[in-house]
Amino acid sequence: MSALPQIKDCTLAVDGRIAVLTFKRDDVRNTLTGTEIGSDILASLAWANANAEISVLILTGEGSAFSAGGNLKAMRERGKSASHELEQYYRRGIQRIPLAMEQAEVIVIAAVNGPAIGAGFDLASMCDLRIGSTNAQFGETFVNLGIIPGDGGAWLLSRTLGPQRAAELVYTGRVVKAEEAREIGILLEVTGPDQLLARARELAGVIAAKPPLAIRYAKRLMKLAQRQGLEEHLEACAAFQAILQKTDDHAEALAAFFEKRSAQFQGK
Repeated sequence: MSALPQIKDCTLAVDGRIAVLTFKRDDVRNTLTGTEIGSDILASLAWANANAEISVLILTGEGSAFSAGGNLKAMRERGKSASHELEQYYRRGIQRIPLAMEQAEVIVIAAVNGPAIGAGFDLASMCDLRIGSTNAQFGETFVNLGIIPGDGGAWLLSRTLGPQRAAELVYTGRVVKAEEAREIGILLEVTGPDQLLARARELAGVIAAKPPLAIRYAKRLMKLAQRQGLEEHLEACAAFQAILQKTDDHAEALAAFFEKRSAQFQGK
């Protein structure tokens, strides 16, 4: 495994095949702008993709919030810039995160410890799975500030929740609490605050125990399924399956099944 990336406003810890990235800017409620959290996410994703020893990356926040999204003080100052400068700011800044998350090869789990607002909500929506504590809240609140989701939030929520529910959240800017978030599909589960990270690790552990190559190919397949027709998708399934059936891990899984023992996967 290569050395951990150099990050500034987060910590990255590794336990077996699971990595946990913790946002450490509670002083500004873990905003993605005005801090280095966004850059830290990008660096951690690139590192995880490059390390076959990692299967799952957990994102969580330290302190009261998961992420408050944009830094409003910085936003007010940035509003003095010309329109073409603002457009480039989004393209070269916050929009790098959804593009990198779309290219993530590992499974990404959001352990949402508190409010996920604006771009913070969108960041959680970029993850494959989301578990929240009872303190979690979600708000696509851009319209309340006279703007729109500039980081792909409308695209993300439409795929996560369906067009009608996504439209309601985008148009009203209302904040959804944890239990409703679970009911409408934002969250997979709700836990007590003290159990959140343990439950996220437990779920990550189940995934990380599976054949590593199969997990990465399954992740690719799930992403392709969002944009392919059935015929094209079946072609990808055939190609991926042909590759995986020639792996040592597939042979080990079959041997373990017939020998009635636990499999030992090597990611080969």
